[in-house]
Amino acid sequence: MNKTELINAMAEKAGLSKVDAKKALDAFVEAVSESLVKGDKVALIGFGTFGVTEAARTGINPATKQKITIAAKKVVKFKAGAELADKVK
Repeated sequence: MNKTELINAMAEKAGLSKVDAKKALDAFVEAVSESLVKGDKVALIGFGTFGVTEAARTGINPATKQKITIAAKKVVKFKAGAELADKVK
């Protein structure tokens, strides 16, 4: 499902116009993004949790086969909630 298909589904299920559904989706994405930039978690009970992690990792140089440490970087993670996980099974 792409963004347009999601907007259409939201509009149909919520009884909104496509314009209002797009505004709602854009507001959701913006609010979640702003929270993650600040380092906060976003927990939606039954759906899942968005969060940011930062950790260095070990890799292997393919040319020399030596272990190297790859610098830490921030990565967005999503962990599905129990209800969502059960629906997907």
